[in-house]
Amino acid sequence: MEWFVVSPSIVALLFFVAMLAAFIDSIAGGGGLLTVPALLAAGLTPAQALATNKLQAVGASFSASLYFLRRGAVNLREQRLNIAMTFIGAVIGTLLIQHLHTELLRRILPLLILAIGLYFLLVPRLGEEDRARRLHGLPFALIAGSCVGFYDGFFGPGAGSFYALAFVTLAGFNMAKATAHAKVLNFTSNLSSLLFFMFGGQVMWGLGVVMLLGAICGARMGAHMVLSRGQKLIRPMVVIVSAVMSSKLLYDSHGMEILAWFQQL
Repeated sequence: MEWFVVSPSIVALLFFVAMLAAFIDSIAGGGGLLTVPALLAAGLTPAQALATNKLQAVGASFSASLYFLRRGAVNLREQRLNIAMTFIGAVIGTLLIQHLHTELLRRILPLLILAIGLYFLLVPRLGEEDRARRLHGLPFALIAGSCVGFYDGFFGPGAGSFYALAFVTLAGFNMAKATAHAKVLNFTSNLSSLLFFMFGGQVMWGLGVVMLLGAICGARMGAHMVLSRGQKLIRPMVVIVSAVMSSKLLYDSHGMEILAWFQQL
């Protein structure tokens, strides 16, 4: 049983890591940058870490989504097409990741996430209030649902930020409303990926359930902060998390080159 693979202190640490990650993820995305390294440090293989991370991510995104739905921040009926296209995109991405090399994506992803942070930083009034919608129906569902869902199933880091950006720029939502809707689609793509990993037998259920409980608590607190603080909280968090994510991913992809460059100075 995986309950006995690691010490009780490590299990407790993973619980609190999941709680913190879910709190951050509910507001600005990027929680996986905390949970995946923590699972790897606990001794899981990369495949097990990614699969188990999806289990806790499902708990986090479900908790936040449920909070937003209960408070009327999201109309689930209006999101049916987006949810369906997100699920399909995530299924395709999760299946494809098993057969393709992701090195190119790993190299360009830090730049994409950094661009999101700079976009929110340099456009100060972006997302302060609802604006005219640019895309409706299927075109929006294909971009915000299928494309981002595919990315979340294929690779994952920063998917929540991409969902939120789509709702702000294409649907004209304010930041708080965009973040609430992003969580619903994030839950959809997380669930889709988790189902595939379950079939592959990669989920470490003991650790995953412990982290899921922590994630539910953290996501609930984060979702409350979104609706109570809104724009004042989300914008700086998106900028900070984007910068941290970009730095982490950049180091993972080019760490040796960066260290060698500094040694030559």
